[in-house]
Amino acid sequence: MSPDNVLPSIEIATGATPDASLIFLHGLGDSGHGWSDVVPALGLAPSLALRCVFPHAPEMPVTLNRGYVMPAWYDLYEGDFSARADLDGVRLSRQHVEALIARERMRGVASDRIVLGGFSQGGAVALYAAVRHAERLAGVAALSTYLIAGDRVTQEASPANRDLPIFMAHGTEDPVVRFAWGEGSAKVLQAHGWPVEWHSYRMQHSAVLEEIQALGKFIERVLAD
Repeated sequence: MSPDNVLPSIEIATGATPDASLIFLHGLGDSGHGWSDVVPALGLAPSLALRCVFPHAPEMPVTLNRGYVMPAWYDLYEGDFSARADLDGVRLSRQHVEALIARERMRGVASDRIVLGGFSQGGAVALYAAVRHAERLAGVAALSTYLIAGDRVTQEASPANRDLPIFMAHGTEDPVVRFAWGEGSAKVLQAHGWPVEWHSYRMQHSAVLEEIQALGKFIERVLAD
């Protein structure tokens, strides 16, 4: 998928000439608008010129939701977290992410100045794409989500991102993506050598200000390294 054929997105720049980018994928049934409001809450330093890109997922029927058509990054099935994701759909969404990264590169942003991130479905795709991206990225943030194809992550990971900094956060009372799925995913990644910064919050399938502020500090840190 070429950078000339990228998904429509909401873009917010924190400075006049951004030299770094955050590509953040929303959750199931949402849109880029849903997360674009969090930029001020990140509390980023005024000196950081960051282009925040919030793409809109394509619409598709979702099996778990009785075939209802909605914005989604991949189809979802019944079952445990290791078998619920449509891998073909995940791989297609990875191509969309690669096109978004390529566009940022064409805009003059170095690969290692790009942070991927997402919430729920979007976080799962961001995590899947980030560890497999051929060039070094700055980091990846995965909120209220889980690791797809964890049994193949070490074989499929790119050498460039084999130790990519990962920010993960999850609600202890999440009824949609179980807390154990997120925590277990973090442990798998840590066991295979990825540096995971893990946060838990007393919340359901949502986000809280403390979490967003912690994400902002993570973004500042990985872009300062």
